[in-house]
Formats: sequence, structure tokens, C-alpha cells
Amino acid sequence: MGNKFICMPKKDSKNGGIGSRSKRGGSMSRRRTLMEEELLHRQALAMAIQQHQLSQRFDNGSMSRRIGSTSSRRRTTNLSDPFSNTNNKQLPEFLENIKTKKFVLVHGEGFGAWCWYKSIALLEETGLLPVALDLMGSGIDITDTNSVMTLAEYSKPLIDFLEKLPEDEKVILVGHSSGGACVSYALEHLPHKISKAVYLCATMISDGQRPFDVFDEELGSVDLFSPESKSLIYGNGKDKPPTGFMFEKQHLNGLYFNQSPSKDVALAMVSMRPIPLGPMMEKLSLTSEKYGTGRRFYIQTLDDNALSPDIQEKLVRENPPEGVFKIKGSDHCPFFSKPQSLHKILLEIAQIP
Repeated sequence: MGNKFICMPKKDSKNGGIGSRSKRGGSMSRRRTLMEEELLHRQALAMAIQQHQLSQRFDNGSMSRRIGSTSSRRRTTNLSDPFSNTNNKQLPEFLENIKTKKFVLVHGEGFGAWCWYKSIALLEETGLLPVALDLMGSGIDITDTNSVMTLAEYSKPLIDFLEKLPEDEKVILVGHSSGGACVSYALEHLPHKISKAVYLCATMISDGQRPFDVFDEELGSVDLFSPESKSLIYGNGKDKPPTGFMFEKQHLNGLYFNQSPSKDVALAMVSMRPIPLGPMMEKLSLTSEKYGTGRRFYIQTLDDNALSPDIQEKLVRENPPEGVFKIKGSDHCPFFSKPQSLHKILLEIAQIP
């Protein structure tokens, strides 16, 4: 299991006086907030650099909602924003509406558990229980990326975690990008451990499809995966099939981080690792008896260059989930550019009966 970034809840500031005292209090509060945010970024960046060095040793906006029309469970629910109420005494009442409080966060290609640090902090401050995992060969997992050949191997840390849960415990599973394939794999193999599955601009593909097919349709025209591409990695030699890929920095900036803060982009650049190609090329086997019984939700990112809104809409149309949510102004890494919007959507999904 990967590292967990923890932020302590901020204490509510007391009401100050009037006039200049009030202005000074507001200014001090803003400066304190900026200082806390700066400290968070520095801590995260320092840990990411340490993780990157370790891995090298082994690796040479606004929000709208649409409920799926094909679901028999669809409903329209007006849910209050827990952040609009600063009275801590009402927080337990809010939590009582959430049956499953444990969130398991699954990163996408090239990322690791570190990428969820903002979402982890927000969920913990709300009183929920987030857990972020490193998939095999990702984050600070010491496995050589080139040796991860199957989706079962890639998903093993997730499956192991779910299997070790208490018998009567379920989780809300959240998968980003290609991590959606791992979520689907888990739904097929351990559906009884998953209360709800959330696909965040993710590869929510149908039976018989490959995770790579989604990105191939989106990015194939730019020749990122051609034999001459510098993105491909040949861990077994040039005369053998490629074992992984890693986008060049200029491609990453345009595809993934077109809306993200520069500090978060810097964090990603020193933390991302090569992506194992085998799991991305494997066709998923999904059945209606297992995968088909899962409660699925999809979150679309509307300023996404890696997985365009049109492709995401196509995934939703071909494999309809129970509910669809949208985040405006978010790129392919919404935990960087729109963490508050993502957090509110996760809380809303958690409250759906």
C-alpha cells in the first residue's frame, strides 16, 4: 500500500472585531491559508522527490450532474453541501447518511498513491476513511515496471487489500484514467466487497475491450504509440515487443496538465513512472452476473485533452452507469485542478442510497 498524505483539519477562526481589526484579521487569515497551502505543497514535493529517487533504484470549476436514464435505481437527490455548514456539531449527522465511509483510491497510468494527496486530506477532514494504493510497479512499489505483464499482476495490490477486509465491510472504489480497468477487474472478481465503483475520467470499458483501445482512439493520430515513438520502452530489447511507455514531458503538459497548477505539475514530473504496457493491452472479461451487478458512477472532466469529453461520453453511452457527473474546467488530473469539485461529487455519490 502506498504512502498516505495527511492534512490536519484547519481550526475555525474566531470572529474578530469591526473596522480595521476585521480587515487585519481577514488579511491574516488569507496569509495563513496561503502559508498552509505552501507548506502542503513543499511537504508533498519533498516526499515525491524521495519516492522518485527510491523508484529509480529499482526501475533503471463548476459541477453538474446527470443520472443515467437506463438505471432502475436512478433518482434525483438534493444534497446539502457539508462545507456550507461550519457547525461541527452537525457533522456526525451528515456522516450518518453515509453507509460506506471507506474510500479506496486507485491511480491511473504513470501515477501512484501520491497523486491523491489533496483528495485524501479533504475526505479525512470530512470524517471519512480514504486509502490510496500503489498498483504494482507504480508509485514506490519496488516491482520493475517492465515485468508487469497482466492486469491481474497490475491489480494485485488492490485485490489483496479487498480480500483482507473484514467479511462484512465494503468500500467505495474510485479509479482514475486507466485505473478504471483495475476497478472493473475488481468488480468482476470481488463484487461483494465494493459498495459503489466510481470511474473518474476513466477507462470504463465493456466486456472484450482493452484499456488501450480508449487511448488509441483518442491519441493514435499523434503517433505517440508508433514503433518510432520515443514514448515506448523496450525492456526486453528492441527486437522484442515493447513492455511499457512513458510520455515525454512536453506531451504530458499538453495532455494531462493543461489546467493544473504549476506546483502540482512539478510534483507529477518528479513522481511519475513508466506505464506497464501488458495490462493496457489485455482484453477484459466481464460478466453480467458479477461486474454487471455493481453500482457504477462516472465523473466526466470537460477540459480533458488525454480523454476528451466526447470519448468519455461514448464510454458512458456504450456501458451506461447508474449516475454521471461532470466537472467543468478540469483537465485529466482533477485531483490537481479541481479537488473541491471532485470531493463534493464523491460525497454526493456516497450519500446515494
